[in-house]
Parts: sequence; structure tokens; C-alpha cells
Amino acid sequence: MRREPDFDPRTVARSLLRQRRQGALATLMAETGGPYCSLVDVATDFDGAPILLISRLAIHTRNILADPRVSLMLDERSEGRPLQGARIMIAGVAEQVSDSDLPVVRRRYLNVHPDASDYADFKDFSFFRIRMEGAHLVAGFGRIVDLAPAQVLTDLSDCAAVLEAEPGIIAHMNADHLDAISLYAEKLAKAPPGPWRSSGCDPDGIDLTDGERTVRIGFPERVRNPAEMRTMLRRLATEARGGSA
Repeated sequence: MRREPDFDPRTVARSLLRQRRQGALATLMAETGGPYCSLVDVATDFDGAPILLISRLAIHTRNILADPRVSLMLDERSEGRPLQGARIMIAGVAEQVSDSDLPVVRRRYLNVHPDASDYADFKDFSFFRIRMEGAHLVAGFGRIVDLAPAQVLTDLSDCAAVLEAEPGIIAHMNADHLDAISLYAEKLAKAPPGPWRSSGCDPDGIDLTDGERTVRIGFPERVRNPAEMRTMLRRLATEARGGSA
């Protein structure tokens, strides 16, 4: 299929994955194997893999425990005709988060869904990560693409220092640089003004939230350590102020 030269399906897919906070989760009924769909809150791990916090009392969790194959649809939620907006369907396997990974996953999820702290530690709730096996992007006429996980997820192989430093980077930005965060959101992402804060960062970008709104600022180049992250964030602030990096 011929595509427009300025259309980068990987960028669109990654943006949807990082920015959407709710999605439609499809599972297979434990008793019959029939399809079942439910609305779930979503966050992302460092690499962009979807994270869910779900209760064993819910049908979709019982289904996953019987058969972990799932699909998750995230859409642009554009005004007007919803079918004209971009959406992505992720196919994969839902896996319960291990004890060793739980602190990071829990923190990243609660940064996006702070109200979930009221029940995140209930015994019937658990965190699951969707191990992506493929993605199907629909972004308009002539913009229908199947993507492999490597085209959608962020490569973390050489970025351990960034992941380790991420909590401190986010805390520092939210404590001392809210002015820069507002510039990122309003000037670079063209988002409405608001009390924007950062909810996470990774080698490919920084995520910002304001209540129910979320925007993603992608980096023009990959960052691999805290020094490169500081340089990149200063560069983006300069760009947002209308200067040259």
C-alpha cells in the first residue's frame, strides 16, 4: 500500500501507546473461550509495554489467568467522527509483574493514575504487563500498517543509567522546573495551558500529565545517560522559548 512520504507509522504508534490512559481490553472467556471486552486504565513501562492494574474479582482478570492472550485497543479520542482518528490494536500476552519489577511498574503506573493508590495494595489487585507480539495501526486512509514489537517499543539495551536515574530526574523537574514543563506541553505539544507535571521519561521522550490529559514529547535523538538527558531537556526548553538549541 502506498503511503504518504511524511507518515511515520512508528512515531504514530509510539505516541498512541505512550499518551493514551484508557483502552479496550479483549480477553477470552475462561468458561467458553468466547470474546470479552472491557475498559481498563493503562500506563506504560520504560519500553512502552502497556501496564494494567486489575482485580481478580474482574472477569477480564479471571480470563487472563486462564488464558493470557489479549488484545488492547488504544485510540486518539479525536473530536468529531471517532473512526477518522488514529488507533492501534496491540496483540500479546498479559503477564503478572514479578516482585523484582514491581516497584518500578507500580511507581510508573501511579504517576499516571494517582487515584489508583487508594486500591493498588489491595490483595485482589495485581499489576500485569502486556508482552507485545504485534500491533495493527489504523491512522487514516492509506495509513494502515502492521508493526513488529521492535518497531513500537523502545530499545533499552544501552540505557540502564537513564532508567536508574529516572525517578530523580522526574522529581527534580517537577520540583524545580515546572516552567520548562509548561513550555514543553504548551509550545512543543500545542497543549492547552495547565498545571503540567512530568510522569516519566525514557531514552525516547518525556511524558507530561495534567489531570486527565497526557502528552508525549519525543526526543529528536535517543538519550543514553543522565548527562545526555539534562542536555536534551535544556535543548527542548530553548526550542520552546523560540531560541536555537
